[in-house]
Amino acid sequence: MSGSVESWLSGLGPEDQRGIDRLRALVRSAAPDLTETIKWNAPSFADADQDRVTLGVERRGGWRVVLHRGAAVKDAADFAFDDAAKVARWPSSDRGVATFANLTALEAKAADLEDLVRRWVAANRQA
Repeated sequence: MSGSVESWLSGLGPEDQRGIDRLRALVRSAAPDLTETIKWNAPSFADADQDRVTLGVERRGGWRVVLHRGAAVKDAADFAFDDAAKVARWPSSDRGVATFANLTALEAKAADLEDLVRRWVAANRQA
């Protein structure tokens, strides 16, 4: 974990620290070779310098996981991804957002989220 991630985490309240730490652990378990930094004022995980997963604290409480294909818009015409467990909502075919109101909600979907992140990273390596 980089110093900037530690610094960012230290600015959170205890409940948000627990939630974000749990999300970080799930992402690292799903894709241990991703690099974690702070980007967009939140923990972000990159694969070969391409951001793939970004975490955040929701303004009204809870946390979010954004699945994306990097900072720049990419042509998604030939990109398809299946979220059969419906963990995330998909504002576009290549951007998913999963939200969790609390640790109970997060734990209820933890295995599905871990699988989703694993498959998301793999799909983007092939794209």
